[in-house]
Amino acid sequence: MSDQAWYRDLARPINHAARTAAEARNQRLTKPAGSLGRLESIAVDFAGWQGDERPGVPRPVIRIFAGDHGVCSRNVSAYPQEVTAQMIANFLAGGAAISVLATQNDADLGIVNLGTVVPESGTAIYAELVAALNGSGPRFADLQLMPGTDDFVDGPAMPAVVCEAAMAAGRDQVTAVAADGPSIFVGGEMGIGNTTAASALCSLLLDLPPSDTVGPGTGVTGDALAAKRDVVQQALDRHRADVSDAVDGLARLGGLEIAGLVGAYIACAQQGIPVLVDGFITSAAAVTAVNINPGVAPWLCFSHRSAEPAHVTVLRHLNAEPLVDFGMRLGEGSGSALVVPLLQSAVALHSQMATFDEAGVSDQ
Repeated sequence: MSDQAWYRDLARPINHAARTAAEARNQRLTKPAGSLGRLESIAVDFAGWQGDERPGVPRPVIRIFAGDHGVCSRNVSAYPQEVTAQMIANFLAGGAAISVLATQNDADLGIVNLGTVVPESGTAIYAELVAALNGSGPRFADLQLMPGTDDFVDGPAMPAVVCEAAMAAGRDQVTAVAADGPSIFVGGEMGIGNTTAASALCSLLLDLPPSDTVGPGTGVTGDALAAKRDVVQQALDRHRADVSDAVDGLARLGGLEIAGLVGAYIACAQQGIPVLVDGFITSAAAVTAVNINPGVAPWLCFSHRSAEPAHVTVLRHLNAEPLVDFGMRLGEGSGSALVVPLLQSAVALHSQMATFDEAGVSDQ
């Protein structure tokens, strides 16, 4: 993979002049200094992201990337693999948690199938659902780059060219909305077995043992959890010495949907769109994206602390302080979608409140 690849292009710089102006404006608003707590620093972040002392209220763009995992043949999940494709249909039909939250937030929701194991006849269900919705449902891209990844204990999860295609698919989702005005990007994922892939990536990139990165995921406990950790250790033993960089590591140990998220996050930083990171899987994608392109880091905002144990470790590595901790671990981008209104309120308060001078209120 060439060092001249698009994903190594520089990220857009944060506008520090706008941040400074926003900080000054915040001190003049009709409220005691610091009384809105973290909402104030969020608004300043948006000023830096948008390059405007009074940023516009962001519109949420939600993209769910889906893909299956060959490592599921080793019984690393409490759910059967066909659930991935079934959940894609559920997203399209509006029955998933993220579907409800996207509607509540009036979000631009899209689903991207990067590769599932369902037979070709199964994908006809997607087409039927999309046709029945007649344009009223979420956007849908049925790319099917390969029928799920390969078992990464036996070899690389995917060929390098497929990994790059999945990253490019994430980039393309961002490029398509980059000119639509102030927005915030929420990446979600669906893929039975993807906590195993995320754990393997975190172990590789953060140099951590599987005991620190492998958690219950869909509900794996006891001997099954120990076996899941052993699977990740076997994968690390097979690949670690040969990994050339983070992109190679992603191809060897990641998932199609994780690669899609990585590409989307990098593209957001390049296009100047802030990212609201969800839980453990998306944070593993964030670690990977930052490793590939360090300029991504200032464009990341972390929505919540997942109940998946390793998420705390990943957040610490990224120096990230999530907005809420509700004990969630659903994925799909649901934790991020839940806190979108908090971010919108922070920006609205900062940009629309009157200053002491404007309101004729004494600040003494």
